[in-house]
Amino acid sequence: MTDATAPRSAPRRVILDAGGRAPLLTEARAAFVEALDQGWADPRRLFSEGRRARMLLDGAREAIAGVVGARTEEIDLAPSHVAALHTAVRSVARGRRRVGSGVVVGAVERAAVLNAAAFVAGDARLVVPVDATGRVDAATFAAAVAAPGVALAALQHANGEVGTLQPVDEVHVAARAAGVPLLVDAGASLGHVAVPPSWDLLAADAGDWGGPGGIGVLATRRGVRRSPDGPEDDDRWFPGGVSVPAALAAAVALQVAEQRRVAEAQRLHALVDRVRARVAAEVPDVDVVGDPDRRLPHVVTFSCLYVDGEALVTALDAEGFAVGSGSACTSSALEPSHVLAAMGVLTHGNVRLALPAGTTERDVDAFCDALPRLVARVRSALGVEGL
Repeated sequence: MTDATAPRSAPRRVILDAGGRAPLLTEARAAFVEALDQGWADPRRLFSEGRRARMLLDGAREAIAGVVGARTEEIDLAPSHVAALHTAVRSVARGRRRVGSGVVVGAVERAAVLNAAAFVAGDARLVVPVDATGRVDAATFAAAVAAPGVALAALQHANGEVGTLQPVDEVHVAARAAGVPLLVDAGASLGHVAVPPSWDLLAADAGDWGGPGGIGVLATRRGVRRSPDGPEDDDRWFPGGVSVPAALAAAVALQVAEQRRVAEAQRLHALVDRVRARVAAEVPDVDVVGDPDRRLPHVVTFSCLYVDGEALVTALDAEGFAVGSGSACTSSALEPSHVLAAMGVLTHGNVRLALPAGTTERDVDAFCDALPRLVARVRSALGVEGL
């Protein structure tokens, strides 16, 4: 007989939101700990320990360059993904200011890109709309890039909120014909799908592929004109540099993710298909969004009518499921997701899954089993059940 006074055990935690901050891979953790002993010194110092730290830092850049298809000297490491994106937009805009101030962006880019474009371009920022799947039209984007006075174009490789892949190859051809560098944000895709070489600048986020947070990547092809817009510093693009142990761990994690990428992508793609099918069939008044086929393998988003997204995320969390929500652009601004709004789909009652490596069928089925009951509970609390 169970003691009624005994404390109830906490539910088993199922992490289903690893977008931008995935659990640290075991190999990356081991590399980080080792580098704490071997790479603690300032890599700018000339004594032995400093040279060893510089060797580890350069090795990390070389490893990342090998995965993204760049030269080691084209790789800069940033203190965050946002810093990489901001620096890319600001430095190219300043370096090409004689061409003009225009920046072309897709409507579903990250807020970091949209805000940086508005900062440098003002009214000269041109936002290209997307269709209901969240994809820009390549011809429309090409026409925008070909307009006079465009200094930079920015297009994500894939949307981290709904998973839809963008026509990067076609857009890059058009941008090259117009003489405009293309910034590709691979923050949601690198380590999960093959990233094409169709870019002039590439930004990525180590936290998304199972590396440590606090390391962003900015790759810049030779020949792209950039100019820093801050005070002079030894580290031209990212003053102060980055943590050597974190950089090494990020590189190791990327190599591991790349080695496992094809097999893991196939497995997670099937799990996301399972979620998409079960949610659509078992939850009334739901809109599963994003391209069902041309998408990231691990991301799925859906919105539930007559449901408050934050309430649903909280209810799921109480039962052991960690999920995200696109119902608010930030945790402090209770506004609809700009991505979902740009797509013209339901913006409220949103749940976003970004499955980390190692997610199992058991995890997915447990989530799908609990979801209809919790949606009904949230709707009941709002007094809208049975509508």
